[in-house]
Amino acid sequence: MKPIFARGISNQFRLTLAIVLSVILLVANDRLEPVRQSISSLLGPLQYVANIPGVVLDWSAESIATRNMLAKQNKQLLRQQLLMSERLQRFEHLRQENDRLRALLGSPVHMDSKKMVAEVMEVASDPFRHYVVLNHGARSGVFVGQPVVDAHGVVGQVVEISELTSRVLLISDVTHAIPVRVTRNDVRLVAQGIGELDELELRHVAKSTDLRVGDLLVSSGLGKRFPEGYPVARIMKVERDDGQSYATVTAQPLAALDRIRYLLLIWPDGNQSELSEPQAEPQADEPKAEETP
Repeated sequence: MKPIFARGISNQFRLTLAIVLSVILLVANDRLEPVRQSISSLLGPLQYVANIPGVVLDWSAESIATRNMLAKQNKQLLRQQLLMSERLQRFEHLRQENDRLRALLGSPVHMDSKKMVAEVMEVASDPFRHYVVLNHGARSGVFVGQPVVDAHGVVGQVVEISELTSRVLLISDVTHAIPVRVTRNDVRLVAQGIGELDELELRHVAKSTDLRVGDLLVSSGLGKRFPEGYPVARIMKVERDDGQSYATVTAQPLAALDRIRYLLLIWPDGNQSELSEPQAEPQADEPKAEETP
């Protein structure tokens, strides 16, 4: 049977043709250089287009890596920021404590008297008693009746001690009284606590006594409990009622009794350790002669 399609070009002819074309190309290689450059210039944009997928993949991979790195760095920076913020808060707290201690050490304390910084450990929960507990006691030399001040003025006196702690009765307590004098004219009075942290009362003051709003009251030194010259309060109100025998005088304590944190224990000149009873309303400090101007 004869094949339907005739046979094509023989293999020998193909080989001969390939050899002839190869020889022609070798001979004409130099002459074809301009043609190759033209073809390369025409195909250059196609090479760029073909390279786009690879460039896009590389850019995507780099972007993803950069984003992950930035996210990791961001978390690390946030963690560091939180740590630094917490440290800054502690530094701010330490700065405030440092300022309070500096103010306390710069309070009007006699330079020749021994003093010790104490920290408040407890505040009285009884609304009818005003006292605080300090972190120094008999082991530190604290004694009953010892005066206590802060950066602004007199706070109170020690009424009870243990080996490691001491209890301080504030000048605002109803059972506490302190002899004072007016710095403007040296009038001597007695400042009595009334159970209010921001108010003292000056009792048995004659209506003719020369007192003015704003007068500064300092410890008079009478009673041998509080040394002389420590700021106590400032007169806030003076009322003279014709129907009353005495004037109504109120004063505001200079010490910040509602927010005390650090206090100064004072050792006055002389042996004060023999005092054992808290200061009561001194009768000797209320002579009638001192109630007149």
